[in-house]
Amino acid sequence: MLASQNKKVSLILIGLGSVFLFMSYKLPKYTLVPVDADAVPIFLGYLLIFLSIILFFTKDQETEVEDGEEQVTKPKKGLDKNTKMLLVFGGIVLFYIVLLEILGFLITTAIFIFITTLLLGYKKHKTNIIVALAVPVGFYYLFNFVLKISLPKGILPF
Repeated sequence: MLASQNKKVSLILIGLGSVFLFMSYKLPKYTLVPVDADAVPIFLGYLLIFLSIILFFTKDQETEVEDGEEQVTKPKKGLDKNTKMLLVFGGIVLFYIVLLEILGFLITTAIFIFITTLLLGYKKHKTNIIVALAVPVGFYYLFNFVLKISLPKGILPF
């Protein structure tokens, strides 16, 4: 039943999404804000579980086709490149979570976006820096001034 890589990864992600949802529902409720602080995490948790279910039923590419004939790929020892990259991104997300309260949303998110786009192979560093700075500032403005949801300030005074 769990022979394919997609099914194994999807079950891990469903578990992670369930824990994320459990923790999101435990966030404190605020009465004076139009959208509560748990709205986005709850949405993201359900989205993760939904996409994991789709991944569970997605067929793996177990064979390679060369010259019209199928060749069965042999299992490799150790982790393949995609699994290593997935683990690296998991570690980066954990660092993001740990540093979010300490450094604040703006700094942590800018660093997170810059590093992840570098790891994904994006080589235009000026554009990468502009995006890494503009996206957190845009989200900070949206959450703080439009949705009235306060994001972690960290070491910044605002």
